[in-house]
Amino acid sequence: MKTAPAPDIDEYIAKFPQETGKILQQVRLTVRKAAPTATETISYGMPAFRYKGRVIIYFAGYKNHIGVYATPSGHAAFQKELSAYKQGRGSVQFPLDQPMPLDLIKRMVQFRVKQQNEPVTDFLSGLSAPARRALQNNGIKTIKDLSKLTEAGILQLHGIGKTAIPILQKALKEKGLNFSKAKKV
Repeated sequence: MKTAPAPDIDEYIAKFPQETGKILQQVRLTVRKAAPTATETISYGMPAFRYKGRVIIYFAGYKNHIGVYATPSGHAAFQKELSAYKQGRGSVQFPLDQPMPLDLIKRMVQFRVKQQNEPVTDFLSGLSAPARRALQNNGIKTIKDLSKLTEAGILQLHGIGKTAIPILQKALKEKGLNFSKAKKV
């Protein structure tokens, strides 16, 4: 029988052994300090912080680690520093038997806040939110960046569907550009 998710972060943390709860609380306070205007929530059954309408980070307690989910972009930006830890797509596991890298978590949150504060460029405005995020998360912020990629390369990005291609082609054409013919993704 599945139990209902905790209604708030306090109750979520209270379900863990004292030592794990203490570490979860440290992560929570680190995120709160790094993004003081973000709001706490429970999303997908995990503690999360929402900023400007979007979750910027999730974290969760497990038997042997704390999972941190700063979405793929937050992890990609800190790939080198996170390489010492077990990872999945958009997730990292910080073992409970090692010091929690709170400074790294703080910088990941600050990065995600900065991303949310960046204005959406014109050529992205006609795309769905997942498609916009896919491009932004992969460093494609200008029409010139877009022109360096092939159509096939764009379609490989998680969040981009075939309906995005005509919108992107039109934006490129308006600037006298095209998708690259060579593979560069």
